[in-house]
Amino acid sequence: MSGILYVVGTPIGNLGDFSQRAIDTLNSVDFIAAEDTRVTIKLLNKFNIKKPLISYHEHSKSQRADQIISKLLDGENAAIVSDAGMPCISDPGEKLVDICIENNIDVKIVPGPTAAVSALCLSGLNTSRFAFYGFLSTNRKSRLDTLLEVKNLPLTLIFYEAPHKLISTLKDLLKHLGDRKITLVKELTKIHEDFQRTTISGALNFFDETGKSPKGEYVLIVDGAKATNNLDNSSTLTEAVDFAKNLVKEGFKPVDAAKQAAKITNHKKNEIYSLLILEK
Repeated sequence: MSGILYVVGTPIGNLGDFSQRAIDTLNSVDFIAAEDTRVTIKLLNKFNIKKPLISYHEHSKSQRADQIISKLLDGENAAIVSDAGMPCISDPGEKLVDICIENNIDVKIVPGPTAAVSALCLSGLNTSRFAFYGFLSTNRKSRLDTLLEVKNLPLTLIFYEAPHKLISTLKDLLKHLGDRKITLVKELTKIHEDFQRTTISGALNFFDETGKSPKGEYVLIVDGAKATNNLDNSSTLTEAVDFAKNLVKEGFKPVDAAKQAAKITNHKKNEIYSLLILEK
């Protein structure tokens, strides 16, 4: 019989959040696949867990997956952990779980803290319907595609962002989503845990006026689109074409602009594109 892969949540800051079940599970498996073995060994030492570690991260997942799967098929049990929080959430563990399922290897979950949901709970924004988008792409077109995709969603939006990219991301959110309520959360459960409930423009003004540079990893909780003043499936063809024109001004090719406009209206891409070209 093949072994079991345990997906184990680890603390996002406070070690007191590490559950007894997680500790027992890590003590019971044959080996642990870790995002960064240097980070995980500190956690294991703290709880006197002595198990072999295999490095499994974004750049090693292709070569290490076969090794891990082979061990599991031979009957060994394994755990996968990330540096902080739940594996598979903005984490290469997602791929390993997928491969295990393809090979009929049993996968079990040992839940732990998740930064995205924890930040959402204290944001004060709507928690009944939300969408998690992780880190926005650094590729300009991909980033704009995502922002246009979420612009009209009536859902609370959740993003992760690194401190050195935060200001540019806030500017992009303001430009493409408009000035909305936002909660910026960093260093969750740690000594310097901090959150700001403000607006996107207010957050930008804060960093501008104080001269402070963002520090720490951020979770951004952004208010969803309101029902009014949005392009939707009841929009006229003229409104859809105008929307596409604005995308062209942003640098989109006409065919891509028409495609984006068609996604959020009941008009066909070809008819939007034809009028867009005609009016150029």
